[in-house]
Amino acid sequence: MNVISSGLQWFVDLGASVMLPILLFLFGLVLRIKPSKAFKAGLTIGIGFIGLNLVIGLLTKNLGPASQAMVKNFGLHLGTIDIGWPAASAIAYGTILGSLAIPVGVITNVVLLLLGLTKTLDVDVWNYWHIAFTGSLVYVVSHSFALGLFTMVVHVMIIYLLADMAAPYIQKQYGLEGISFPQGASAPGYILALPLNWIMDRIPGINKIKITPETIQKKMGIFGDSSVMGLIIGLIIGFLAKYSLAKTLQLGVSTAAVLVLMPRMVSLLMEGLTPISEGANKFVQSRFPGRDLYIGMDSALAAGNSTVLSSALILVPLTLLIAVILPGNHVLPFGDLATLPYMIAVMAAVFRGDIFRTIIGGIVNVIGSLYIASWVAPLVTAAAQGAKFNLQGNSSISVLSDGGVWTTWVIVGLGKIMTWGGIGLIGVITLAIMIWYNKFRNKNNKQTVTETANN
Repeated sequence: MNVISSGLQWFVDLGASVMLPILLFLFGLVLRIKPSKAFKAGLTIGIGFIGLNLVIGLLTKNLGPASQAMVKNFGLHLGTIDIGWPAASAIAYGTILGSLAIPVGVITNVVLLLLGLTKTLDVDVWNYWHIAFTGSLVYVVSHSFALGLFTMVVHVMIIYLLADMAAPYIQKQYGLEGISFPQGASAPGYILALPLNWIMDRIPGINKIKITPETIQKKMGIFGDSSVMGLIIGLIIGFLAKYSLAKTLQLGVSTAAVLVLMPRMVSLLMEGLTPISEGANKFVQSRFPGRDLYIGMDSALAAGNSTVLSSALILVPLTLLIAVILPGNHVLPFGDLATLPYMIAVMAAVFRGDIFRTIIGGIVNVIGSLYIASWVAPLVTAAAQGAKFNLQGNSSISVLSDGGVWTTWVIVGLGKIMTWGGIGLIGVITLAIMIWYNKFRNKNNKQTVTETANN
């Protein structure tokens, strides 16, 4: 067990930029793609992730100090620090239970694919840390290793279901043909965005507002250009941080650079993914006629979208303001401020790329996340201590993204109250919805084929 655990941990520690190319190269060989083509595809994806990480690093490097300055200027004094997803993933994978998340996720994925209960073939295995996170929290409240494993199975089922349901929106809005986002911090946004979109469609005046990068550029000319928008947003954040003129200008140009470079890194990722996606669908069609697959990837593919990134940057100061005025909130947003693009990526697709609706949806998301992150803070702190994570002098920690997502509240809450019964109930409900949804989808597909043939 220790040897397997150590081996898995070593592989996970390679990071997405190394781990994904290796997995996708091997996957390409299984799909009978030429070794040279599979190798090039995997390497291109690795290069794309490195480029993406460099751009995100640029954003974090500049946004982090600005956020700290805004926290100081606004006089925020909240008892729980948001440590961000990198630290949360280290905590999640820092135990034996957490290290088993990858085999649990892969096996569950294969079983669901064979049963026809999901269309998502998840190649983004590094992001199984999301299920390791909830599994670890349930283990903290139940002290049951087996229940922690079962929690991971149920959580990943929920993620695949949401990824399948959101995939048509993702593909249409972002032009990511055959891609889904089975990511724990992004996929749940689908359920939140649907009713919000329905409500806003029916509010007079609100339903007439349409703000997209295209409409902004059309009406505002050069000021609607993504690079200029980035500059303006960066200057505003610098002003709120009370930066000097020089630092404010530097932040503005850096933010503009992020908005321009991020989409180009995503296009590089897609260049590598295309042959893998095509190979996967050919492989499935030859063995399961009539079925097609979604390739499950990180929602970083949408993080560079103008709507997503612009909305997320506007939400940064708004998130800090909300944290101050929100009654009952104990969490100081910090580490996950740069993760806001991921938190709203699926929501923006449901909102059809509308910046106004994405910001409104993002505000609702942030409010819920702050409350849930405050509630789960004692468990996150206990899990961190169990993983021997350095709290760096903080007595209470939480995570705005995964710690605040509604799936964490439902899974951990029922796991705490009803233990096996609670997680089992969630599993049964999820399985029932999966069966219904796939029957519904297959029925619609047959109708579409029939109508096409008649025409």
